[in-house]
Amino acid sequence: MSLLGIDLGTTGCKAGVFGLDGACLATAYREYDMLHPQPGWSELDSENVWRQTRAVIAEVAAQSARDPVTALSISSFGEAFVPVSKDRQLLDHSMLCVDDRGREHIARLAAVFSPERFYAINPNQLGLHYSLPKLLWLREHRPDIFRRADYFLLWSDLIAFLLGCEPVTNNSHANRTLLFDLAKNDWSDELLAWSEIPREKLGRVVPGGTIIGTVSDVAARELNLPRGVRVVAGGHDQCCNALGCGSITAGKTICGIGSFECLTPVFRQPARPLALLAEGLNIEHHVLPDLFVAFIFNQSGLLVKWFRDTFAAGCVPPPGSDIYALLDREMPDDPTRLLVLPHFEPPVSPRIIPDTSGVIAGLKISTKRGEILKAIVECAALYFVESLAALDRLGLGTKELIASGGGAQSDRGLQIRADVFGLPVIRPHITEAGRLGAAMLAGLATGVFRTADEAAALFVKYDRVFEPDAARHAIYGEKHALYQQLFPALQPVLNRL
Repeated sequence: MSLLGIDLGTTGCKAGVFGLDGACLATAYREYDMLHPQPGWSELDSENVWRQTRAVIAEVAAQSARDPVTALSISSFGEAFVPVSKDRQLLDHSMLCVDDRGREHIARLAAVFSPERFYAINPNQLGLHYSLPKLLWLREHRPDIFRRADYFLLWSDLIAFLLGCEPVTNNSHANRTLLFDLAKNDWSDELLAWSEIPREKLGRVVPGGTIIGTVSDVAARELNLPRGVRVVAGGHDQCCNALGCGSITAGKTICGIGSFECLTPVFRQPARPLALLAEGLNIEHHVLPDLFVAFIFNQSGLLVKWFRDTFAAGCVPPPGSDIYALLDREMPDDPTRLLVLPHFEPPVSPRIIPDTSGVIAGLKISTKRGEILKAIVECAALYFVESLAALDRLGLGTKELIASGGGAQSDRGLQIRADVFGLPVIRPHITEAGRLGAAMLAGLATGVFRTADEAAALFVKYDRVFEPDAARHAIYGEKHALYQQLFPALQPVLNRL
């Protein structure tokens, strides 16, 4: 017996099969590109993402056939939905959170709901990056697709539906639509009435960790899976990351470093939720009961991928290495003198900042490629310094961070974060915690493990702790003071650009 965890990211999908003792039996990865058919549009080819997801499932299922999969669950990025028919036909591309479409509908929503009133229903800031404005754009600009769509499903639930399950939406993802009532743990009647989005097109809301069906016989044959594999509702990727990192009680904070870098504190339901709103923080269900999370994120991983594609196109790493390891070695040991404003797409957390763009300041003829990469990583970390202070003020602070995601494999990257934050950064043995957390969730739901503590004891092992260097932390304190000046000084210019 084994458990399958699937993790869909903005730039690629991963799958992993894990034995019941926590051993990783097989992994697979496929990458896909973000599409920009018009300025301001950012989307994924839904058919291609489904094709690559099928490929990683089939690959790991074939590799682990001696220890067949009995249950699976799916972690995925949030907000992006796909219109799909009852007969499981994908009807359009998937608009991503950084897509500009639907901006006008946020203004309409804000004219009716104050930030406090809205937050009392759906504890998020009103922002363009959520599903609702894009659903309204689709209805207005592509009415035929809106009408033909029987469901609008976010990616983790879409994959379950395509595998043969009923159309549902897990509660952590439902929160990302702006149509969810956190207290009721269901769709909001008030927000559905305002938006005129039919409830039946959104799927029934279930908690993460709910058994929602089995893989169809047809899909099982095509994907090398045995018959009767149970499918468990998954969750938002950072929630699954938290489980896969062992963050199963209040008081721990995860630093997920993937396409987006995200700090995820885990806590009990706060007594003063509006205090989180004042700091720009959301509230969302964990995939474990009675726990909640918040997110502070930027595009760190996308910036590193942009750097790779722009500055290292055609580079061939030596045998046994990869391009990221090669570029890591080029980074200088000491903090750089460059400043990067990581606004390559407008930030939406913890504050929504429209009409901005990225900046690399301090370049000289002598500047090396590795310095630019290190400055990107440094300033993507400096972005979070004020939010860590806010978490301390709210009583949600942490004494250490647990790193996850592809970026957690970089020793230099984790040391930079430890030095910037002045906190130890712990790397788990398995850094791809999204697929690990999804597999753990599948085991919890199907009775393989009695408790989350039991699952974590078997599955979550820690590899290394990166301690902060006091001298470098002091330098980064000075650099943060300059970083804070960069955007205010350039804002008029960036608005014009």
